[in-house]
Amino acid sequence: MNTFQDFGLLQTSMKALAKMGITSPTPIQAQTIPALMQGKDVVAQACTGSGKTLAFGLPLIEYVEPSLRAVQALVLVPTRELANQVGEVLSALGQADGIKTSVVVGGRGIGPQEQAIRQGAQIIVGAPGRVLDLIRRGSLSLKKLSFMVLDEADEMLDRGFMHDVKAILGFAPPPNKRQTALFSATHPEWVDKAAIPFLYQPIRVKVDPLPEQAPKIDHVVQEVPDNGRWDALRSLLDERDGLSIVFTRTKHGAKKLAKQLAAVGYPVDALQGNMSQNARDRVVLQFRNGQIEIMVATNVAARGLDLDGVTQVINYELPETSELLTHRVGRTGRMGKAGTAVTLITAEDKPKFLQLERGLSQKITRLGWTTESRRPSTAPSGNNWRGRGSNRAPHAASAAPRGGRGGGNSRSR
Repeated sequence: MNTFQDFGLLQTSMKALAKMGITSPTPIQAQTIPALMQGKDVVAQACTGSGKTLAFGLPLIEYVEPSLRAVQALVLVPTRELANQVGEVLSALGQADGIKTSVVVGGRGIGPQEQAIRQGAQIIVGAPGRVLDLIRRGSLSLKKLSFMVLDEADEMLDRGFMHDVKAILGFAPPPNKRQTALFSATHPEWVDKAAIPFLYQPIRVKVDPLPEQAPKIDHVVQEVPDNGRWDALRSLLDERDGLSIVFTRTKHGAKKLAKQLAAVGYPVDALQGNMSQNARDRVVLQFRNGQIEIMVATNVAARGLDLDGVTQVINYELPETSELLTHRVGRTGRMGKAGTAVTLITAEDKPKFLQLERGLSQKITRLGWTTESRRPSTAPSGNNWRGRGSNRAPHAASAAPRGGRGGGNSRSR
């Protein structure tokens, strides 16, 4: 098995990993870091909680030249929460080298973000809308960009973000003059076609976890009467042992359900896109700290968020796609811990659920529901959740990080 030392990382990167308590690379890190260190474009797929942020974060830091006070790397993400999370990791990795990371998202004043860029931010992590705003205001230049990441790539290339992503990359060097990495837990077939204009001779990596490495998630479907969804939810929450996330379909639905649960005494709050950024940050922090044990959320919480201690995910309402179902369920069972996911469906939901199940290529155990029903205390046999889960010429200069790609860096590794 590879070690981080095998990748030729800078000593400052090795020390940052040690400070984080990380000693061995995960499979996705072992397969993508060497390729990215060689200057290749990478399209990577691995399950939730597999260490994708470090997989692109370590090579990205290696490519940033600390003495150049210009934006050299850009990470685009779909949500503000994920931007903050990725920004924290990159800040920790680059701290010893004096590499500055700035998070730019909506819901916060644009002035301080412009100031951070003027003061020499070298890495930008942000949502496409705010990044594009900064570019059009003349506050953000991508002329020196050498490393580009689309995190949660399938969502970034979907219709909701694709227009902005295309516009942003129109201000960046062309694909053969920069390095690009796409990472996601789900990778529908259309993603490859959509990504073609952004990549230069990419390699593709897909990591399917070994049985002993697969997320330990027991996912069951509870069939409930049309008027039984509320009772089923309360019964599941009454038996919680840790933090629980309850997913709804709409922002209004999340807010309303959280109020209903709070009214009957549950320690709960909502996370949805209509909230101010300060309010969203407060909910995530209180949930992480266990001050609230239940978070009712829209799909804004489905992707990328690393929330330790989530033992139960409840799909109160079905998502739109099988990919979203995978990401929702993947909020539990992380880092080798066990988790439970329960999807509630009524008779009206069955056609939609069958469609989702076909997209997963996986049968999910169904259980009936009565007023006496409770969450299964033991997992149905064989029902561990799997979700959905292969040469670049060097760029204009050599493919070696920093020194070889024009950075001129000679620091010891």
